[in-house]
Amino acid sequence: MFTGIITDLGAVQAIESPGPDAGGAETDCRFVFKTGYDTAGIAEGASIACSGVCLTLVDKGPGWFAADVSGETLSRSTLGDWAAGTPVNFERAMKLGDELGGHMVSGHVDGIAVVADRRAEQGSIRFTFEAPAELAKFIASKGSVALDGVSLTVNEVDGRRFGVNIIPHTAQATTLGGRQPGDRVNLEIDMLARYVQRLLAAS
Repeated sequence: MFTGIITDLGAVQAIESPGPDAGGAETDCRFVFKTGYDTAGIAEGASIACSGVCLTLVDKGPGWFAADVSGETLSRSTLGDWAAGTPVNFERAMKLGDELGGHMVSGHVDGIAVVADRRAEQGSIRFTFEAPAELAKFIASKGSVALDGVSLTVNEVDGRRFGVNIIPHTAQATTLGGRQPGDRVNLEIDMLARYVQRLLAAS
């Protein structure tokens, strides 16, 4: 589990990929990431959220770690768009007793949202995102979402579109500061909304 509070802004160092299979589908590959974490203190098998996607550390060295990524993850998240140099938000898994500064985030991306608009607003950045139609019903005004792994509060919802504000610290410390209209981001809806919807559907 994670909180959506980014603790390192790193980047893709390399991607080792066998390429698509005979049917054209994406196959598993290994991502190597540059990081500011002290990787000596991170055990192999640990979970790290990489721009919202929970990945398992399988190899490491000073200033870097590697994780294997499945074809399913590549197709359902923005990881399939990444290349060497792509900036990445990192968050280590929370420990029991850690401060919950954001909201409960699983690291299981539900879909991809697209930046529809960006504008300055009283010192912060106002973004409008467009969610996939099947996920829009789970997003509510004053509710929580995770975008590229960043915990954010929804300001308002209008159909498939929703707005959030990014303060200067978040813009500087995460990938969101560089996002522009048309960019794709990983979207995880609030898990409470998912369970409420499931209960309502079963009743």
